[in-house]
Amino acid sequence: MRQVRIDSAVPDVLGPGLRILFCGINPGRRSAAAGAHFANPRNDFWRLLHDAGLTPRRLEPGEQHALLELGYGLTNAAYRTTKGSSDLRRADFEGSAERLERIARDLRPAIVAFVGKAGYEGAFREKPALGLQKRTLGATRLFVLPSTSPANAAVPYAERLRWFRALAELAGRR
Repeated sequence: MRQVRIDSAVPDVLGPGLRILFCGINPGRRSAAAGAHFANPRNDFWRLLHDAGLTPRRLEPGEQHALLELGYGLTNAAYRTTKGSSDLRRADFEGSAERLERIARDLRPAIVAFVGKAGYEGAFREKPALGLQKRTLGATRLFVLPSTSPANAAVPYAERLRWFRALAELAGRR
């Protein structure tokens, strides 16, 4: 099978030995325009990181590279920019599991945390529950968080924060 490299409008933020690699579903239009992950001002990702105790202050999307100093990285399960994740097709996730396996093997993050069930489901073709998964990528554990997208506003903030705090505890950050 020939690999096709797809460049994203939102580049990965990666480094060796990460505590947590956050894996979004795909870049939304605001993130693509900003060239930064979770850039929609109504997306709660950056607020949840801080409120869960994962960052010392609330970072802005343009400060995404500061996450590396804290032991965190960013990627997406699918690279294609869409208005919403419901616009993605199965083909958009082609090669995603293999790419995540390579990242786990080469960079050895302790945890890959999927920000939204759809990223995990797209990569591995199985429906996850929230929280720690049975599947691993070598020594890398997999954790599924609720989506932080404004489209997931039906899930109360307190419930999303509970899962981010559980991740922080698993990573030894609380």
